[in-house]
Amino acid sequence: MFSLFSVFFVILVILAILIIISCIKVVRQAQALVIERLGAYQATWGTGIHFKLPIFDRVARKVDLKEQVVDFAPQPVITKDNVTMRIDTVVFYQITDPKMFCYGVANPIMAIENLTATTLRNIIGDLELDQTLTSRETINTKMRASLDVATDPWGIKVNRVELKNIIPPAAIQDAMEKQMKAERERREAILRAEGEKKSTILVAEGNKESAILDAEAEKQAAILRAEAQKEAMIRQAEGEAEAILKVQQANADGIRFLKEAGADEAVLTMKSLEAFEKAADGQATKIIIPSEIQGIAGLVKSVVEVANKEEK
Repeated sequence: MFSLFSVFFVILVILAILIIISCIKVVRQAQALVIERLGAYQATWGTGIHFKLPIFDRVARKVDLKEQVVDFAPQPVITKDNVTMRIDTVVFYQITDPKMFCYGVANPIMAIENLTATTLRNIIGDLELDQTLTSRETINTKMRASLDVATDPWGIKVNRVELKNIIPPAAIQDAMEKQMKAERERREAILRAEGEKKSTILVAEGNKESAILDAEAEKQAAILRAEAQKEAMIRQAEGEAEAILKVQQANADGIRFLKEAGADEAVLTMKSLEAFEKAADGQATKIIIPSEIQGIAGLVKSVVEVANKEEK
């Protein structure tokens, strides 16, 4: 009998220990526990260690406080110009009040999905197709504001809403692709025309610059040719003047030699005749000699006297 009591006592102690251990709850970071006592809300436990009453208290729900993401399937919407398209959304939300999240709505995710679909239809219904395709940021902002207000009683805060894909009908997609292709071709034609225009301008400027350089070079060449011709004429004139001077010097020397040699009038006369012969230079067939040869001799004497005066 004693042994049975001992066994029963041990079993009770073990059960008590297990119950006590089960009543100890450790709440991790970014989590919360909603506690009910006898079916009614009792408390919300945050991070740390907590103790609950056995049998009376129970954990109604464990809530994750981290930001969460939910991707909803594409929803059919109709634009203002009666174009039906499909849009899928991504919602970023965070639980701010575990109690309201636990008791505010039965299925929070389904509620957010339905609320997102209705809000999206309302917003897209006021926009045309082109506005829908180009106003993603505006749509995202309006949806986030509407969802945040609607989910506040549920203890949920909607941080962001993003339109993931906008899928228009196949006919609209084909038309958009053709439009985009035409736009790209137009831009290509404009760029090509601008390139040809710039090329033509550059070629014209290059030709102009080349013509200016050619004209400048021709001008410099003409100046150099004129200077060379001028220098040649100067040197030619100097050469002719020096030749004349040497000829005159030679004549004066010849006359001086005749004078120093004591030549008589007959020799002077002969030299005068030779002078006439040289004057003809073999070009004339006739030489006219004055009748008075003495006059010629006198002329030669005068030349000799002039030469003597120059030497003095």
